[in-house]
Amino acid sequence: MRALLLGANGQVGWELQRSLAPMGAVYAADRTRADLEASGQLVKLVAQVQPDVIVNAAAHTAVDRAESEADRVHAINAEAPGLLARLAAERGAMLVHYSTDYVFDGSGSRPWAEDDPTGPLSVYGRTKLAGEDAIRASGAKHLIFRTSWVYASRGGNFARTMLRLGAERELLRVIDDQIGAPTGADLIADVTAHALRQAMAQGTTGTYHLAPAGQTSWHGYAQFVFEAARRLKPDLPLKVQTVEAIPTTAYPTPAQRPLNSRLDTTRLQATFGLQLPHWQTGVLRMLHETL
Repeated sequence: MRALLLGANGQVGWELQRSLAPMGAVYAADRTRADLEASGQLVKLVAQVQPDVIVNAAAHTAVDRAESEADRVHAINAEAPGLLARLAAERGAMLVHYSTDYVFDGSGSRPWAEDDPTGPLSVYGRTKLAGEDAIRASGAKHLIFRTSWVYASRGGNFARTMLRLGAERELLRVIDDQIGAPTGADLIADVTAHALRQAMAQGTTGTYHLAPAGQTSWHGYAQFVFEAARRLKPDLPLKVQTVEAIPTTAYPTPAQRPLNSRLDTTRLQATFGLQLPHWQTGVLRMLHETL
């Protein structure tokens, strides 16, 4: 296998460099070599690498900033994936792409299945859905993984932010009516490699939901981080005494967030013979690595 990996220095891209390496040659391109806003550069890069697989781990993910730069976000999240899919189709290559729970409207409490009606609430969600649609329309063999609440040991993440604030303040207020599953970049990368092996051998294509088992709120996530951190490192200088639960309405943001980010992963697990770990397992591993 010869793979072209875009977004190689991002959270998921960094882990993909590790997980894809045993499968063959991986050409890892960061933004300087694969700018999703530079279509000509992408065309030349694909022609140069001649990949069997294009893995697009690059995207515009600044959800609030996206509201004020919709054209740029559309170019990155919708037009570029469509171009990559067409280039893959021309070569007979497979495209792997990552999407989001933000393609749904966040209503209800049932986990979203792949075929449920979409209804994005934000520029980010609308452009990610447009990217999915462009890939499916291209005729390219593809794997689209929708995921949620992505974190990694490398770089900033919610847990690190909570620990930093918890060292500074006795009281923190955290949203408790948005429900989902924190998903580690390492889990995404490992599942990608596993699924890609089978997909290339069997010709599998389609959209799959990828998130760990279980669910929590941002408030529950924060509480778990503090409890685990105190257990793992008793001398950690934390001032926080109270984590107060607040509704989304108490913390307005430019982009509207979905309240229900639960993803039904039945199709992924059945198709690729997987059993996904509980979300707490990955967060604990990340805390072991960062504390």
